[in-house]
Amino acid sequence: MQKASQNIPTDRVSFRVQAAKDPVLVPWQMRKRSVVIAGHRTSVSLENAFWDTLKSIAGQRGETVNHIVTKIDGQRSGNLSSAIRLFVLDALKAA
Repeated sequence: MQKASQNIPTDRVSFRVQAAKDPVLVPWQMRKRSVVIAGHRTSVSLENAFWDTLKSIAGQRGETVNHIVTKIDGQRSGNLSSAIRLFVLDALKAA
């Protein structure tokens, strides 16, 4: 998977054309992905930037995204997508 910072055109027209060809380049584009939480499959919508960063955090910690999301789910009090965003923000602030 390409990182959002690679090969992003600088002018608007080229950027829109490239983004239409490869939506992973657009960090704010929403992606719905399936995750397994405590053995149950569910889908979560997050922006590409958050999915990419969550995957990097998981790799750095030697954990799977599903394992991290399961831990987040067990500690959250609100929306799962929001809880994941806050987890990513906290992890980046701590780095």
